[in-house]
Formats: sequence, C-alpha cells, structure tokens
Amino acid sequence: MYPRAVMNLISHLSRLPGLGPKSAERLALHMVRAPSNEVLGLAKAVARLKDEVCTCSSCHNLADRDPCSICGAPDRDESVLCVVETPADLAALEAAGCYRGKYYVLYGALSPMEGMGPDELKPGDLLRRVRDRKVREVVIATNPTTEGEATADMLARLLERAEVQVTRLGYGMPVGGDLKYMDGLTLSRSLESRRKID
Repeated sequence: MYPRAVMNLISHLSRLPGLGPKSAERLALHMVRAPSNEVLGLAKAVARLKDEVCTCSSCHNLADRDPCSICGAPDRDESVLCVVETPADLAALEAAGCYRGKYYVLYGALSPMEGMGPDELKPGDLLRRVRDRKVREVVIATNPTTEGEATADMLARLLERAEVQVTRLGYGMPVGGDLKYMDGLTLSRSLESRRKID
C-alpha cells in the first residue's frame, strides 16, 4: 500500500526497541513529508554512530574516545566504583551531579528468559577492574526490579572475595511522593532504610 522505499523504512524502524509497526509507520510517513535537510541530518547521524561511538575499555560506557571522559578525568575518585545496568543509568547519575567516582556498565541484568546470564554481564571484568585499580567501595546501582536485585546479589557474592566494601543504592519514597500511592515493597524498603534525623 506504500512505495517500496517507505515499506522498507517501516520494516527497519519496527525492529527498533519500543517501536511497533504502527509507530514505525507514523515515523516513516513523517519522514516522507519532512524537509530534506531534516531527513538527511537524521540519516547522517545514524550513519556516524558506528564510526564515531566506541565502548570505553575501562568502564564499558559509550564514548567518543578510549578511555572515556569520565575514566580519563583526574578529579574523579578512583577508589569508588558505581555499577549500573545501562549507559542511560550512568547518564542519570551524572545528570544528578551527586557522584564523583568512576563507573562500570553491565549492559543488562540477569534475565534467563532474555538469554542474559552471568557470562553475558562479564563479572570477571568487573572483578579485575576492582583488583587492578585498588577500589575500596563498589556501589551497586542496579534497578530495583527482580532482575536488578538478582544481579545485585550475584555481584555482592562475587565481590566478597575481593575484600572491598559493597554498598547498594538506598530505597525509599520518591521526593514529592504520597504514602497512600506507594506500593507495599516501596514502603517496606523505606522503613528498612530509615535513618535518624539530624
């Protein structure tokens, strides 16, 4: 029902995570009507991804050079290492501006249903990094999901042998939250991680 080029674009777009056939069709039709410079700019940006983006050999974050700007920064605390699931998680912590240590990106969490086992997370690389860099604390910042919790447990057990302090991000109610809308797990975790008011 569409020209072959449009159908081809819809087919490629629908393979992207989070885009179904209808969303892919809507985007393709938008591109057909968009100004040429907008579409060409998008095409160039996509084409440059594979040439200009690499993975940092130290933290595995996306970068435009190796080591990345965080691993290469002399003012970052090398003795503290924060383990996150994805580059987006790292970006969120950096945007908050509250962490000045280094990172390690897992690119996932334990999920046997999705074929993500311990080997895919490369825990041996993390252990080597902790030992080689004289890390004193590893902050496990995996997501508070079943998969994230399983990953945190696996990493904590692995790091026991490294004689390093292992901490986990705290749980609790979000700022501006309302008790009556919180789920039971959030409330119980908030109570467990309560602290004295100074």
